[in-house]
Amino acid sequence: MGDSVADQFVYGAISRVSREAPVFILAHEQTETVPGGAANCAVNLAALGAHVSLISVAGEDEAGRALVEKLKAAGVDCSGLFTSKTPGTTTKVRILAGQLHSTRQQVIRIDYEGKPLNDAELRARLRERVLEQAQSAEAVIISDYNYGVADAEMSTFTRDAAIARKIPVFADSRFSLPNFTGFTSATPNQDEVEQLLGKQFLDEDELEMAGERLREQLRYRALLVTRGSQGMMLFEDGVAPVHIEAVGAREPVDVTGAGDTVMAAYSLALASDSSFSDAARLANYAGGLVVMKRGTASVTREELEKSVLKSDQG
Repeated sequence: MGDSVADQFVYGAISRVSREAPVFILAHEQTETVPGGAANCAVNLAALGAHVSLISVAGEDEAGRALVEKLKAAGVDCSGLFTSKTPGTTTKVRILAGQLHSTRQQVIRIDYEGKPLNDAELRARLRERVLEQAQSAEAVIISDYNYGVADAEMSTFTRDAAIARKIPVFADSRFSLPNFTGFTSATPNQDEVEQLLGKQFLDEDELEMAGERLREQLRYRALLVTRGSQGMMLFEDGVAPVHIEAVGAREPVDVTGAGDTVMAAYSLALASDSSFSDAARLANYAGGLVVMKRGTASVTREELEKSVLKSDQG
């Protein structure tokens, strides 16, 4: 449940410099729209073999139609994805440019942000679908990108519906993690933790103390902090912090949407009765795979199995 985004990638080859301004002119090659935000997390869950239902809102526009089409093609249940003229579909347009035979690089991003979700009837339908889906779900993820669907009211409602059934509920919030208390776990990155606490950690000892303190404040059973090329750190109630080394290449190709992949693998493992430490390690493999793919991507179950079996750390 959460904020779905249409991630749009516009590819072009540099043809010449414009006479109107000192900028390149791109010869358009292709435009691709893929699910982002909560929708990307849903696609990653489906790719890993989960039966996943997405509860969200999309606009009645071209980006929204492309988003729904891609979700259905990925095997995501979209019966809880409501469309509305307002707000429109939040769309992030990335312009990727390069010479004719070179790799395309992102040069600028343009965001089209939907309006706040103020439709009382639509919000009521979202709550009804949360209650309905929670009856058969084995886990719930709330994906908050600050676009209004996963606000404090809806997140609390969803959390309580999951807790009532005694199933794990996970928070993925880009800006408002302090509002997501009493969840099973969350997966912020280190930068988000530092911004949240107003302090940059100079060493792992400082991060250990701060991470455990934050987990206690938020009343989580566990907190998984992702650290890019430095791997992950898991804080679990009653257990010493676990350091997990990064898997794969140190230099990522593209980190777009990697957090959604980590959350998908982590939550699916825990829904399948994994321990927190094993779930974190699986998520670490998934994250290491997806950052080597361009654009907003997903990791399949087969890719994850192959990576785990191949690694010396397995």
